[in-house]
Amino acid sequence: MPSIRRPAVLVAVALALAAALVVAPLALRAGPAAASTADERSALVNRLAGDMSQAGNPSGAYVLDGRTGDQLFTWNADTLLTLASNTKLWTTGAVLSARGPHGTIQTRVLSRGKMKGPGILHGNLFLRGAGDPTFGDQAWVDSTFGGGPSVEGLARKLWNAGLREVRGSVIGDESRFDSLRGGPTSGYAASGYIGAPLTALAFDHGIDDSGHFQSDPPQYAADRFAAALGAQRIRVDRGTRTGRTPNGARVLARVRSLPMGRIVHYMDVPSDNWDAEELAKGLGGAGEQGTTARGAQLIMIYANGLGFHPELSDGSGLSHSDVATPHELARFLQAVRTRREGRALHKALPVAGMDGTLADRMTSGPAYGRCAAKTGTLTGVSALSGYCHTLGGHTLVFSILMNGVPDPGSAHSLQDDMAQAIADYRGQ
Repeated sequence: MPSIRRPAVLVAVALALAAALVVAPLALRAGPAAASTADERSALVNRLAGDMSQAGNPSGAYVLDGRTGDQLFTWNADTLLTLASNTKLWTTGAVLSARGPHGTIQTRVLSRGKMKGPGILHGNLFLRGAGDPTFGDQAWVDSTFGGGPSVEGLARKLWNAGLREVRGSVIGDESRFDSLRGGPTSGYAASGYIGAPLTALAFDHGIDDSGHFQSDPPQYAADRFAAALGAQRIRVDRGTRTGRTPNGARVLARVRSLPMGRIVHYMDVPSDNWDAEELAKGLGGAGEQGTTARGAQLIMIYANGLGFHPELSDGSGLSHSDVATPHELARFLQAVRTRREGRALHKALPVAGMDGTLADRMTSGPAYGRCAAKTGTLTGVSALSGYCHTLGGHTLVFSILMNGVPDPGSAHSLQDDMAQAIADYRGQ
């Protein structure tokens, strides 16, 4: 028996030694990789901390690894800070969640009148808006979007349906929203900061032919629709005015907005405040009149449902009372990546050195073309939050909210340096 056991023992020892020889090189290889990642994180933290130490007071930032969710950097990240146009990130998420990236907004033509004779409508035509920021005349939608919903399109549909004469008026109906033309920072009056008067019957971005604000948006839209009908050889007997569509009116024609994913892109890339406020007002249900206050509330309800708690009073970020923490904003941007709105939200953001509010920032270096982020600027406030695809092959998610900023230019320089460091990260 002893002569039999010894070979068995020797075999076991040999196998153990062989396993050790395999494991040892793996352990040696893992050690430098772990050390390299630790070094990368340390370098990232030091560089970001150096930039944040020069920011205004209070300011905060938070960076996480989009693959693992791990925190990579935090600086005063749980303090409520003014968002400026980073508010639009919450608005974008809420709108895309409510309507879907392919959802649309309808502008409709309705009537209670009856057709008598060869194409003669005895009654009024109501042009009813629902807050589509892409609706207008054909020339404007073509030059702005390369095509879209227009009064000419509605007129063609009515002609093709057999309409030849309206023995009544064309009436512009903006009752889907309240009639307030601005947000809380302007006392709800039309404001140059918003960019145009707010209305449910939005037309040509609220600007008239002379380049000024439309003084009466629903009347202006009704006039332009009547002109489009005339060009289509449809006669309107009793002119135009404004009013509310009566109950029981039937839909005669409709046009749909651009898909919501494209609309939020046109909003976020240039940071269009008017688009944001129009979309926020339109978040209410079908039987609910849209208001700025209700829109802000619905955006917060959307955020609350994901576990986040911004405090908002509008949809654009013009109010200094729009606040959130950098920690929550970055975590929100991470959370939406797995939701149906995530891809469209990411694609809506300007890209460093390439377009929109980032066209002339980070025009070289690792961040160029790799970071997509929403900017934000108010008096004393500068912000940058979004995503960077790093040289190490990761997506890092970040939020930088600087308050107490004396000079926007210096704030941009600090944020750009931070984005360059984030994009340059090569840790595993």
